[in-house]
Amino acid sequence: MLFDTQLKQIFAENSVIAIVGAKDKAGSPVEHVGRYLIEQGYEILPVHPVRKDVWGLTTYNSLQDLPKAPDIVCLFRTPEACLEHAKEILALPWRPKVFWMQLGISSREAGELMAKEGVFVVEDACMEVEHKRVFGK
Repeated sequence: MLFDTQLKQIFAENSVIAIVGAKDKAGSPVEHVGRYLIEQGYEILPVHPVRKDVWGLTTYNSLQDLPKAPDIVCLFRTPEACLEHAKEILALPWRPKVFWMQLGISSREAGELMAKEGVFVVEDACMEVEHKRVFGK
């Protein structure tokens, strides 16, 4: 079970967020969440294999292309793709503190891999909704 005190701590202590599946398509959930997190002062590292300029930010093809290790990896991908991303992270020299699967997304296998590495796992939860809820916005 995830407690609000844990969520507040996650949001307060982790400022760099890689958003995998980032795109700035008007009206899409990832567009809304990404812009919200930017407005809240988080440093966003968009990750998309094709797009180059999401939210006016340099967009990276993969997690291995990031210029720094993010505190949080937030996935806007299908549940089937989560395990692939967990394995991608395991091949890197860094680990995020949090592996976050957005609302409607969960993968037991990916979560177990990350948890074994000491990474906190959140699944089936929207970062924007949870941020607003725990901070009363």
